[in-house]
Amino acid sequence: MKEYANKNMLKDEIEKTYAKFIAEFDAISEEQKDLRAEGVDRTPAENLAYQVGWTTLLLRWEQEERKGLEVTTPSDQFRWNQLGALYQWFTDTYAGLSLRELRARLDTNVREIYEMIDTMQEEDLFLPHRRRWADGATKSAVWPVSKFIHVNTVAPFKTFRTKIRTWKRLML
Repeated sequence: MKEYANKNMLKDEIEKTYAKFIAEFDAISEEQKDLRAEGVDRTPAENLAYQVGWTTLLLRWEQEERKGLEVTTPSDQFRWNQLGALYQWFTDTYAGLSLRELRARLDTNVREIYEMIDTMQEEDLFLPHRRRWADGATKSAVWPVSKFIHVNTVAPFKTFRTKIRTWKRLML
C-alpha cells in the first residue's frame, strides 16, 4: 500500500484513480450494463455496485463512531468471513440502478470521503488506534484510517478499472 504523508496526497491519489476508473463507464450504454463477458467476474453494474457498497460502508463506519455508536465491521449483517454474501448484497442492493444513478451515488460517496478526510485531524487519519471501528475491523493487523480509505477507494479503483477495461475490450 502506498504511504501518504498528508491529507492532500491521499485525496489526490483518490481523485486520480477515481477519475480514471469512472471514465471507463463513459462508453458503456444503459443497455450494456448487465452484460456478462467471459472471463470477467462482474458486469459494469456489478462493478459499480461493489464500489458504491464499500464506500458506503466506509462512510457509515466513521459516521456511526462520531455519533458514539458501536460500529460492527464490515456491517451488522455480515462478518469478515462472509464477504461473498456481502458482495452479493451489494449486487442485490445497487446493481439494479441505472449506470447514471450508480455513478451519481459513487460520485457522492467519493465527495463525502474527501469531506471525511478534511474534517479529520492528521493523527486521526494516519496513526493507528484513533478509531474504534478501525481497531475492531482486523483481528491482528493494526491499520490507521488512511489504510482503510486506501483499501476501499484507491486500490479497488485501480483493480476494477482493469476489470472494466477487459470487459470493454471483449464487449464493445
